[in-house]
Amino acid sequence: MIHARGLTRVFTVKRQTVEAVRGIDLDVEKGQLVAFLGPNGAGKSTTLRMLTTLLPPTSGTATVAGHDVARDPAGVRARIGYVGQKNSAGEHFLVRDELVTQGRCYGLTSADAARRADELLDVLELKSLAKRKPGTLSGGQRRRLDIALGLIHRPDLLFLDEPSTGLDPKSRADIWAHILRLREAYGTTLFLTTHYLEEADSMAERVVIIDNGHIIADGTASGLKNDLAGDRITITTETEQEAARAVQLLGEATADGAGAEFRVPNAAAALPEYLRALEAAGIKVTTAETARPTLDDVFLSLTGRSLTDDDIPS
Repeated sequence: MIHARGLTRVFTVKRQTVEAVRGIDLDVEKGQLVAFLGPNGAGKSTTLRMLTTLLPPTSGTATVAGHDVARDPAGVRARIGYVGQKNSAGEHFLVRDELVTQGRCYGLTSADAARRADELLDVLELKSLAKRKPGTLSGGQRRRLDIALGLIHRPDLLFLDEPSTGLDPKSRADIWAHILRLREAYGTTLFLTTHYLEEADSMAERVVIIDNGHIIADGTASGLKNDLAGDRITITTETEQEAARAVQLLGEATADGAGAEFRVPNAAAALPEYLRALEAAGIKVTTAETARPTLDDVFLSLTGRSLTDDDIPS
């Protein structure tokens, strides 16, 4: 569905800031739901703009939905949908009219565009809002309208750039319910960016992490967490000295005051063994807990910094 090789030295300039993509190799199969993660400036939006033909690559090749983004951009656009970070609909026309007009722009007949608009209004629960202007809708309703505009021509592949940013938790959950329902109904391939790591963790079949223009991790969320981060055991002791002794005894740990944190493959299995070893050494543990890793832990293990640092789009 997506095949991109060697996209190098691509720049977008806005307000005297530059984002670069340096050497991406990426293949996405039909029907996948892929989350594309990275901090601000990592190259996420630049990559999406290249793959959606909004920004030409300076070198390398990219084939999207069977068409080369540089040699046949019209062929790519005819087969993809793109939902950007900003609202897509205008302010002065009715919701249904916006959808019909979008369908006509993609070559649908008037009758087909009307039928498709009504279908999407129903599926995305916008039917009661058909005669409202987009500017009167709530944030969640406008986001559903954006998705409908991206799907009006039945694309094989839908790009979603931060689809739930700025929405309250209920609206975010609602948007995701609709995204997953649409995927089940139409089998659309979904390629999205998000800074809500729990969304990528729970919804995406595949997670791709980009940093400084390079892909640094690619796999399932559970696989990346198991292979690159590991579980955590966190203990507290009565004194800082005992915490330091615990780290020295068990290794692969960090101490913070009277606490210590250990990275292990399976925390539930390792905890009893650790507690027995500490007790035998005369180290009194006052609290102990285990935690599964997050995608932020994966990024931290790869880069030494948090994926959530300064990652919310402005």
